[in-house]
Amino acid sequence: MKVRIASPLRSYTGNASAVVADGATVAELIDDLDHRFPGLAFRIVDEQGQLRQHMVVWIGQERCRDLSTALDGVDEVVIMQALSGGCIG
Repeated sequence: MKVRIASPLRSYTGNASAVVADGATVAELIDDLDHRFPGLAFRIVDEQGQLRQHMVVWIGQERCRDLSTALDGVDEVVIMQALSGGCIG
């Protein structure tokens, strides 16, 4: 399936904004991405096997919060970093 990659992570994918990866679940997809692009998973998943706080995975129009989420019939996944900011005052 097609996986869109956030620009801060593209140094791992040879600057590709979209790549192809396989997996029945989000966790398997990330494992496959890490096999193809070593070091990428460490930027997405923490040491406890959870999505890092600043990472967001979208499956279609739904935000994914569980790495065991099935990807049956999914054509595209988007991996991006959450943006945050604040008021300067």
